[in-house]
Amino acid sequence: MAKKEYSFYPGCSSERKASAANYMTSVESMCKTLDIKLNEIPDWNCCAASIGYAEGGELPRHIMNARNIALSEQHNPKQDIVATCAACWLGTKETQERISHSGQLLADVKDILKDAGLSYEGKQPVRHMVEVLIEDLGYDELKKPVKKPLEGIKIAGYVGCQTNRPFGVDGESFENPKYLDKLVETVGGEAVEKYDQKVTCCGGALAFSEPEKSQAQIKKIIESAYDYGAEMIVTPCPVCQMNVEVYQGQINKKYNTKFKIPVVYYSQLMAVAYGASAKEAGLDGNIVRATRLEEIAAKK
Repeated sequence: MAKKEYSFYPGCSSERKASAANYMTSVESMCKTLDIKLNEIPDWNCCAASIGYAEGGELPRHIMNARNIALSEQHNPKQDIVATCAACWLGTKETQERISHSGQLLADVKDILKDAGLSYEGKQPVRHMVEVLIEDLGYDELKKPVKKPLEGIKIAGYVGCQTNRPFGVDGESFENPKYLDKLVETVGGEAVEKYDQKVTCCGGALAFSEPEKSQAQIKKIIESAYDYGAEMIVTPCPVCQMNVEVYQGQINKKYNTKFKIPVVYYSQLMAVAYGASAKEAGLDGNIVRATRLEEIAAKK
């Protein structure tokens, strides 16, 4: 029996061949080492982040999130709901919060889900994977399985906005959250503690609708990392990872910069430090290769 079990909401980006499929690969490797069992919610649906961006209305968005919660309650009772995607976590947690403060929304949700044969209670906590790692295991426990410390790698912890506002991680500052820095140090890396863009928004969906604004934000995020000597950026958010990584080429053309900095997930750092191969850590899914991590992963 696993040390910890959770009701798992993977989200669309983690699906096979999706933008964060390699994130899921590294999470699976990390969880195997830490003896964490993720029980996937059957028949889960999108968190409706795209509906929110497209102004599809509040009720449809909350119904979609409430459906996932109801399915979790039905199939994985008494287990906290855990998401790896920041947008999925934020959307699901927001829906639960809003329903708990609105009798009308609760009534609407119950009425609509009843037609689908589901009931909603909303009592399972909704958590991001980093909360599970920090609060349920703790840094000391996370350090124990380290086989290949990430010595000599200077890493900027880019938190972004969705795991920081409005809910954040318990005990962390909204202006300067430290948990990514601590995770970097836990696996033997060197954290860039004064990184001043760690909670700057990457632009999110503006990357599609208003790319100039989004890319100006991304440029600041990357420049700051370089200014503080970082060789790599780490994040807990699939949208942040994608935007900061994939638009470097376009930014280089527009601003005559020479950006080529790897952007990885915390779980990739941990998987490599725990002895996973580059493939098991999902490094083959990164567009900008994390060569230093690949070299450590290849060590016998």
